[in-house]
Amino acid sequence: MTGSERPYWTAQETADALGVTKATLYAYTSRGQLRSEPLPGQPRERRYYREDIERLLERKELRRDPAKAAARGLHWGSPVLDSGITLIHEGKFYYRGQDALKLAQERTLEEMAELLWEAEPAERGCLFEQTPVLSPGQLARLRSCAEARANNGPLTLLQTALPFAGGADLASYDLRPEGVRLTGARIARLLTTVIAGRHSVAPIHRSLQAVWAPKKPAAGEVIRIALVLCADHELNASAFVARCAASAGASPYDVVSAAMATLKGHRHGGAAERLSALFAEAATPARARAVLANRLRRGESLPGYGHPLYPMGDPRAAMLLKMAEAAGNNAEWQFVRNLARAGSELQAPPNLDFGLVAVTRTYGLPVDAPLVLFALGRMIGWIAHAIEQYAAGELIRPRARYSGPQPSL
Repeated sequence: MTGSERPYWTAQETADALGVTKATLYAYTSRGQLRSEPLPGQPRERRYYREDIERLLERKELRRDPAKAAARGLHWGSPVLDSGITLIHEGKFYYRGQDALKLAQERTLEEMAELLWEAEPAERGCLFEQTPVLSPGQLARLRSCAEARANNGPLTLLQTALPFAGGADLASYDLRPEGVRLTGARIARLLTTVIAGRHSVAPIHRSLQAVWAPKKPAAGEVIRIALVLCADHELNASAFVARCAASAGASPYDVVSAAMATLKGHRHGGAAERLSALFAEAATPARARAVLANRLRRGESLPGYGHPLYPMGDPRAAMLLKMAEAAGNNAEWQFVRNLARAGSELQAPPNLDFGLVAVTRTYGLPVDAPLVLFALGRMIGWIAHAIEQYAAGELIRPRARYSGPQPSL
């Protein structure tokens, strides 16, 4: 693993990166600008958090060249848009200022929607009690049309449903916050109904469990937790696309469709499919470390491992791995645990994608469950971002710094 990927840097590496002496480095530490800790087995040597170093480098670059810093902001840099939805800070994340892990233990996805969408008191408990957008006959025809493209995965089915239902939902053009909340709830129910194959008034996690694991009530709780953990994660690629679409005045159906197209990319939600292939390659617990090490040696990325915002480990994955262990499926759990340990030994702890695949395997859910859970959960966040962007009333229109051939004058 390269130095830029490790969660810690040595004192010399840190000083070289910042272009300062070790004495200045210690001054940064004393002022709280850098965190450090003793190296294991070498108490007189210290190591420094990579995320702190990168934050200082961004500040220095901003002072030198604001235009360059702004461009870098689109590549894991500073936030480019104001948002009051999700905060990621020091290895933890919060929804509207509340600990997301605690919310995942207690709330349903519908309750999370009410929180993230800032539902009014009169709306709580009834947003999701609306009449289905599609009739049973329309749903059957939709599924029949999508079966021809079944090999493209479940998101293709959901993407087919969105314009089909959006064209019939005239109320979706009400872009006031209260209107978008109602439309968002209808979209969430629509997507759940399409995956489950039938409409239900049950909570979303129970609707999925009834189809995926009808004899495993415990699986319903795992599905609920996974959905809440997936609900939002600040300005990731799909959320940014959702905001761009909303800024142009697109309807919530089109906002979700655009974001879902982005989610399918192998560097975003599609990483779960690559991770499933890695699990298959490992085949046995004994091969886990060798498979991961060989991939790193070949310069390949590890889907399901590591996250730039969580150098010490993704808390979402940690919670899902606890659920995977509690499933009682010892054979699968041993396999999952060995792959998780191998990644951590190579300084690439599991991330959310790994956690979703872990609970899918240990609870016997369908192989495409990780991507479906990601999409259904994250759809709540996309609508929250759309509500913020509609209220802002501004078109997101970055400028390009031209790098092509100059015109003849």
